[in-house]
Amino acid sequence: MIQSRWLRDPHFYVALFAGPAVWALLWLFARGPGLSVTPLLVFNMVLLYPLLEELAFRGFVQGWLSEQAWFQPQWFGISRANLTTSVLFAMAHLINQPPLWAASVFFPSLVFGYFKDRHQTVVTPFLLHAWYNAGFLVVMAAG
Repeated sequence: MIQSRWLRDPHFYVALFAGPAVWALLWLFARGPGLSVTPLLVFNMVLLYPLLEELAFRGFVQGWLSEQAWFQPQWFGISRANLTTSVLFAMAHLINQPPLWAASVFFPSLVFGYFKDRHQTVVTPFLLHAWYNAGFLVVMAAG
């Protein structure tokens, strides 16, 4: 069953456990002034935004690009479709974030796209995106 294959994928667990390592680095080097956390902010950052972004970027954009022959070749598991989608994902974050923060979502986006290609579903990217956002929110709230 393709939907639960990710549960047996050791790559998924590596990506999952990489989150706390990155959060620790963020806490050491890029803490914010202490974000005011509300239930609406948690809902938006941990559920709504990851769901909408994964459906749009991994589900639609990367899904469509993956069907085009030029975007199918991969290099170390990263497809051209994933690379292109990740550039667009980072650029979309320029709307609400300064350039350095927007650029910083490029690498997590590659991870999300890797799992979209690997598992042929947006479930895994959504779960990782929600997890990464949750940790980011905790670090920014800790100040």
